[in-house]
Amino acid sequence: MCYGRCARCIGHSLAWLATLCIVANVLLYFPNGETKYASENHLSRFVWFFSGILGGGLLMFVPAFTFIGLDQEDCCGCCGHENCGKRCAMLSSILAALLGIAGSGYCVIVAALGLEEGPRCMDASGQWNYTFANTEGDYLLDSSTWSTCVEPKHIVEWNVSLFSILLALGGIEFILCLIQVINGMLGGVCGYCSSRQQQYDC
Repeated sequence: MCYGRCARCIGHSLAWLATLCIVANVLLYFPNGETKYASENHLSRFVWFFSGILGGGLLMFVPAFTFIGLDQEDCCGCCGHENCGKRCAMLSSILAALLGIAGSGYCVIVAALGLEEGPRCMDASGQWNYTFANTEGDYLLDSSTWSTCVEPKHIVEWNVSLFSILLALGGIEFILCLIQVINGMLGGVCGYCSSRQQQYDC
């Protein structure tokens, strides 16, 4: 098994996932494609935590590009042997993976809290509040109650869909970074690639 190739695959996957997280988070600011709700502060408070933009997005590019660049990184070699330097690089990638775990974990937690509390919307009495805040997330299983949110239209569907996407993407990022922690340990101990042709001793 080539641990460096595995890391590159994880890196490319994380880059795409991070991009999708940013897009999903940005869309949360524009229910029905309108900007007035953001300017009037009528969005869920968890939208402003930037979980998809920062945690699952920009922060995730650090481990993504680190993993992609492992093929060129050899820590300036070690004892004159390239493979020893690559072992060092694989071990150092664990730090980037831990950063990714922190970012994706933040994304997952905020998305889960956003789903549980529900959107901020106008009810039939014309008041802006968190209509489903006291349901402990039970509203997610009872779509018949979603119509209690009068404005923005379809805000419940909008929030549920996008926060669910962030939850799923963040979860996948978390798993991939966790895999890289294991992959980095194995690559550092066993060598960049485990094939006989690429094994060298320090």
